[in-house]
Amino acid sequence: MDNSKIAHHISENFNKELEDIRNKVLTMGGLVEEQIEQAVKALTTGNMELAELVIKQDNEVDDFEMEIDAECTQIIALRQPAAFDLRLLLVVLRVINELERIGDLAERIAKMAIYLSNNSEGRTDQYHELKHMAGLVKDMLHSALDNFARMSIDGITDITRCDEQVDREYASIIRQLITQMMEDPRNITRSMDMLWTVRALERIGDHSRYICEHLIYMVKGEDVRHLTQAELEIKMKS
Repeated sequence: MDNSKIAHHISENFNKELEDIRNKVLTMGGLVEEQIEQAVKALTTGNMELAELVIKQDNEVDDFEMEIDAECTQIIALRQPAAFDLRLLLVVLRVINELERIGDLAERIAKMAIYLSNNSEGRTDQYHELKHMAGLVKDMLHSALDNFARMSIDGITDITRCDEQVDREYASIIRQLITQMMEDPRNITRSMDMLWTVRALERIGDHSRYICEHLIYMVKGEDVRHLTQAELEIKMKS
């Protein structure tokens, strides 16, 4: 990791505390990435052991969030950081919140996998579009975490631009599900279940974008939340 962006402090302990927090965020992020991978695999293959594992892992994600939150709060109270260090800690608090929410969404997909597996109408042969969408959001999250690890916003708009593609994939799948429900009312229940699943993936894409926005604040000190993609790209070029 690039430590050059963390200011040199008289207290070596302060440096170690900041590095420890960054490492814990990345460990938490890796666990959440694993949850998404396993939840989607459980859904598309009917592997219930994986689904149960994802549900259990959610407790670990929650523990990480509380532990990192407590450490950041303590550092802010005792060290009274300023400038980049303060922004780093504030962004860490925001990022772990996004990761915790992503973990919850992965858990939702895992629970849906269990439900569909127990449903006699469940099929695992129509997940091509869903798997493609899942691949997009996983790439978004991984790239966002990689930027956090490097304390960099290079190429950050490429990541946020992917959210628009995720939204298009989401809309396409919704149209397909609506068509299936109209063609045969027997498809309604399963299609509604799938709708909640793809909605969870779309939200994971949103939270991955939010992580990128937080990183821009950390590095540049500018709040870019609520900007459109076009506005964000202009801001990043200025």
